[in-house]
This record gives sequence, C-alpha cells and structure tokens, in this order.
Amino acid sequence: MRKILAASLGNCVHVAGVLNFLRAAERVGYETVFLGAATGVDALLDAADEQHPDIIAVSYRLTPEVARNLFEELREKSEQRGLSHARFALGGTPPVGEVGREIGIFEAVFTGVEDEEDILAYLKGEDRVREPEDYGTTLVDRVERNYPAPILRHHYGQPTVEATVEGARRLAEAQVIDVLSIGPDQNAQECFFRAEEMKPELSGAGGVPLRTPDDLRAIYEASRCGNYPLVRCYSGTRDLLQWAQVHVDTIHNAWGAIPLCWYNTLDARSTRPPEVSIAENIETMRWYGERGIPVECNEAHHWSMREAHDTIAVVAAYLGAHVCKSVGVSTYVSQYMFNSPATTSPTMDLAKMLAKVEMIESLCDDGFRVIHQTRAGLLCFSPDPDVAKGQLAASTVLQLQLRPHIVHVVGFCEGDHAAKVEDIVESCQIVRGVLRQSLTHMPDMTQDETVRARKAELIAEAQLLLDALRDLGSDAADPLADPQLIARAIKLGYLDAPHLCGNPWAAGRLATAPIGGAMRAIDFETGTTLTEQERLDRLSASSP
Repeated sequence: MRKILAASLGNCVHVAGVLNFLRAAERVGYETVFLGAATGVDALLDAADEQHPDIIAVSYRLTPEVARNLFEELREKSEQRGLSHARFALGGTPPVGEVGREIGIFEAVFTGVEDEEDILAYLKGEDRVREPEDYGTTLVDRVERNYPAPILRHHYGQPTVEATVEGARRLAEAQVIDVLSIGPDQNAQECFFRAEEMKPELSGAGGVPLRTPDDLRAIYEASRCGNYPLVRCYSGTRDLLQWAQVHVDTIHNAWGAIPLCWYNTLDARSTRPPEVSIAENIETMRWYGERGIPVECNEAHHWSMREAHDTIAVVAAYLGAHVCKSVGVSTYVSQYMFNSPATTSPTMDLAKMLAKVEMIESLCDDGFRVIHQTRAGLLCFSPDPDVAKGQLAASTVLQLQLRPHIVHVVGFCEGDHAAKVEDIVESCQIVRGVLRQSLTHMPDMTQDETVRARKAELIAEAQLLLDALRDLGSDAADPLADPQLIARAIKLGYLDAPHLCGNPWAAGRLATAPIGGAMRAIDFETGTTLTEQERLDRLSASSP
C-alpha cells in the first residue's frame, strides 16, 4: 500500500488543511501517517527514514519569509540524508505556495484554489489533461456533468475585436466560467447585415464591434483552451434569423436567447413594430427548436426593469416558455433575474421567482424540459465596488434557493463600468465562494409562510391576466402564441409598464409602486393598490 507522511512544519500549528488532504488520500487507497502540528525539519526527516513514505506532505500557513528558511533547510537536509529523490508536496497559502515553487523541492503545491479533482488526480498519479469532451460540449451535457453545482456564465465584449479575442483566451485559461456570452455593440446588434446603416461614431458602444463572421470565429478559436467554455452571443435586435445562422456556423451557439416582445419600437432597439418583431422573434425560436438547440426567452425581466408590477412579470415568464414550446423547442432555458426592480425585497423576489418556476414547469413533459438560470439584476449594483461585491454575494445566496442549473454571473463592476477580464474573474470567484459555503444544507426559504402566500397570490393573479389575454380574441389556434394578439395586449395595456409612457406602440398607462418589497399596480390618482381583477376590469371597461 502506498504511504503518505505528513506534518505541519516548523512553528505552524494549523492542521485542518493537511488533515483534509490525508482524508482525500485515504479515499484513494493511501496509508497515512500524521506527525502533528509544529513539527521540526529533523523530526520530519527522521520519520521519513523510518516510514519510507511514497510522498512527504508538509503544510505551512504562516509568514512566507519564515517559510523560505524552513523550505531551504528541508531541501538541504534532505539532500544530506540522501532523500533528494523523495517526493515532497506542499499545502499553504498562495504566498507560501509561491515561495515553495521558488525553492524547487516540491513536486506539487496546493494553495486552496484547486478543485478536489486536481488533488485526487495528483494522488492517483494521473496527468489531468482534459479534453473539451471532458467538460461537456453542449449545454445539456455540461449542466448534467456539474449538477447540483450550477455552471457559470458571464457576458463579455470589449470596444475592439482584438481585445475581445485576447480576453476570451484569458478567460478560458482562468477556468472560471463555463459559458462565455459575447456582447456585440449596438451597431452590430441592429445593423450587422446592413453595414450602410451603421453609425461609425458609435462603434464599440455597449460591446464588441463585430463586423464579419470571422470576428466571431476568432473569438471562438481563442476560447479553445483552459476549460473550453461554451460560447453564445446576443441575438441581435434585427435580422434575428440571419444572426442565428451566423452564430451556429461560427461559435456553435450554446443556446439562443431571444425576447418575445422587445427589440423594436417599444425599447427603441430597432425600428420594427411590435407585431412584426414578435412574429420574427417567434420564427427564430422555431428555427433553433428545429435544430435541437436550446432557447432562452429573455422576456420577464424586460417588464420588471421597466417597473411593471410583478403579475405581468410572472405572465411574461410563462408566455415566453409557452411560445417556445408551441414552436418545437425541446430544451428551454428559463432565466430568473433577481433584484428587478432594485426595490424588490428578498422575500418578495423569491416569491415572484417561485411563481414563475411553478407556472413554467407546468408545461414540462417528455418533449419539453427546463434548465433554470438565475442572475442578479444589473440595476441593483452600487457604483462602489466593495458594496457591489456584497450585493453580488447576497443575491447569489438567494438565487440558490431555486437550485439553478446555470448562474449568470453579473460583474460587480457593472454599476461603474463594463466588465474586464479581471472583473469577471473576481466576480466568478465571489460566486464560487458562495457556492462553496451555501450550495447545500441551507435553510429552505421557499417554505417561508410569507413567501408561499405571495407566490400563491401571484399565480392566481397571473391566471386572471392569462384568461383576459385569451378573451381578447384571436383566430389563431393558440392565442397566447399569436403575435397579433400579444401586440394588441401591449397596445391596450394588458401588458404594460410605466416606462412605456408616451410610447405610441403601447398603452403606457400602468402606474406601479414598491409596496412591502413587491411591485404592485396602483391607482394613479389615489395611490391605492389595485388587485389584478380591479385592473383588468378597468381595462375591459375602457377597451374598444
């Protein structure tokens, strides 16, 4: 049987790390001998002469300068005793690990940032060189290989293609994300296939200035290292079907993310009228579905970010999933953006998301599966980076109550500037720290009585609104997937938001207010809360 001899070296009394290492070694068949804390170099080498271990593991977690003296003493005395061939491994803090690497006696250095698989591979004597297939080359595969731990996604796009290509390589090598989500600039999103309409002075505004398919290919190829992250790209705000074809051809788009009601005259991100854009968006969803590629309908948070009341957000979430299923999408990525609006309390946020989950999962069957993706709300982050880091961590803890398959990490820096590589790495490490502490054995907040009551209230109100939408009338076999009906619902105010005030394509009459941590519909003149039935009755009375 292979043997490991271990000790905390010199004046170090910290033993938790080395004991964890020894327990891992025992699981893969090692006999272990632990000499204890504060073991001198001579005592360690005396034991090595007696025990003849395969590996001598030392731990040191104190001052790097003192560690240097101890490691040099260990090197010199092991050579004097004829132990220069011995296999030494070191565990310590990152600064101590750097000293250990400089001294050159240790064949392996562990500093607490490694995955358990890396430690086990070392103990088994395996060269942990992993191929893309080992990580998962499709979204479903990658999710299944990691769950119950969620995979991490982050968006990225710098003002030049060259910087984005280099950043993609660095992010892949850092191995902190599983999905690299490319964010093009607005010129590309709206005018990639209409170069003559681009505004040169806006190049690079809001993302990477993609101008040819080769730009996407270069970013993808740069990411083929490290942990080989999946790559996806924003859908574009016009010519979505052409964009989808380019994305699949160039970056093997991990999934398509397409809104139902947006990227048109409602949000001024293209000149398409709602009815036209809704139809085009649905056809793009169908195109992905026919090819077995997952689809995300990033719909509900658009309403919440424009301060629609929570019932509309729940209905929008359901409509997105319903439409995707109706056009043949078999794997649906359901995004749950927390902290939107930023005034939402954790209790009301969780209730709203659970209402969405229950309604969306009511659609599941053998031909329709749901992958849950959570994220923090962009607008909640403070420009103060230290405050924002706390907000990112707190939001992630709450998100884990949904047991997500994907955490869409939002860089803590977004309240101040678009995320750079260093920001993304740090943000993902914050989330990884949350996962380490909070992924399992957490209290079940979903059973809180206030959460359950609000969830039930939202589901009941959402059903009222869905029934009202069906009653608007449509010749389509499925009214809830009819672009004309959905556009009419927006024009009449059944689907509405305060931020749409003054928009000729919407009613823009909805008044809302944050009340008790929830976003509720109110009477504009009196400020009193309206139930959904009261709101719908008023709309029905005023509709032609």
